Amino acid sequence: MKDKDRRPRGKAEPATSSRGAPSRGGQAAGNRPPQAKPLAARNADSRPPARSAPEKTAAKAAVSDAAPPRAEVRVRTGAKPQECIPVILETKGARDYHLIDSGDGLKLEQYGPYRIVRPEAQALWPKTLPPHVWENVDSIFTGDTDEDGMGRWRFPKDALGETWPMQILDAEFYGRFTAFRHVGVFPEQLAHWSWMKEKVETAGRPLKVLNLFGYTGVASLIAAKAGAEVTHVDASKKAIGWARENQALGRAEHLPIRWICEDAMKFIQREERRGSRYDIILTDPPKFGRGPNGEVWQLFDHLALMLDICREILSPEAKGLVLTAYSIRASFYSIHELMRETMRGRGGVVESGELILREGGVDGNEPGRALSTSLFSRWVPK
Repeated sequence: MKDKDRRPRGKAEPATSSRGAPSRGGQAAGNRPPQAKPLAARNADSRPPARSAPEKTAAKAAVSDAAPPRAEVRVRTGAKPQECIPVILETKGARDYHLIDSGDGLKLEQYGPYRIVRPEAQALWPKTLPPHVWENVDSIFTGDTDEDGMGRWRFPKDALGETWPMQILDAEFYGRFTAFRHVGVFPEQLAHWSWMKEKVETAGRPLKVLNLFGYTGVASLIAAKAGAEVTHVDASKKAIGWARENQALGRAEHLPIRWICEDAMKFIQREERRGSRYDIILTDPPKFGRGPNGEVWQLFDHLALMLDICREILSPEAKGLVLTAYSIRASFYSIHELMRETMRGRGGVVESGELILREGGVDGNEPGRALSTSLFSRWVPK
């Protein structure tokens, strides 16, 4: 499902595989049910001929795709996981990004070579830095201050191009001035990405990572460069195209990433029926969204089922399930208790709290106030 609150609107198109071949019916290339084949002649004893392993796999996929999707949340039994609350995951800055200052409903950020001013409703306090710092910027977003509101960018100095290259951790990507004030990366997620990178690099085996609502693919690129096999799902063709541009920017076409343009719920329901398993699942759902075929996503209506299915497709040796929630009127306790109910009987620990950005001043090295950006809940095995 496309993130209406945080991402540009755009007409979704058929999925594409990591090899670039178009797929049909919103399914990733390579995941389509096979064409029916005529039965071979029966043996003399009337027993059907034995199927090869590929034929058995294809038959299983055809049956699983034909089955109706699950629509109810399972009633879980067993002990709840242990809990660790509240947890504050802080991002002080990274290569090519830091929060300079905030206040009066605005935030001043450094994105690569550019200083940018954008609306920020949670910046309730006065600005710290003097006016001349806030005025010496490259771009200012003006227009609707709602998360899904459209606006435009004003360039006080020179007119700038639509995109520019950036790097966070090991991922190279393009920043972009969009009509929805976002620039293609949510730097507070660096806390989750660093955690994921460490898990992948120290696993001692290739991990399978599923990135749901994956947007422009920064997390997917970080995971793949660390050694994971990645499945990236987003319903927006525009976002998938941007992600592929990011992959090409870093000359990372060889990395094992499947780019899938599809409704996230439909994808994980099919993966559950097929018995697919993942070691790490990142899910960053919007408050409201629509899939490529008009599927409707409502966070409060569908989140419990989505997490329940995600639990089913976690591998027995899974490293974690991460949920981030933006722009909702809820306490982190809400998603915390939901995650604990979802993971009943699985053991481990549920860590929940907030993601924050820490102001760093002009040079990024002067710690200031904390700006809350989102809620999160993360299950990890003990």
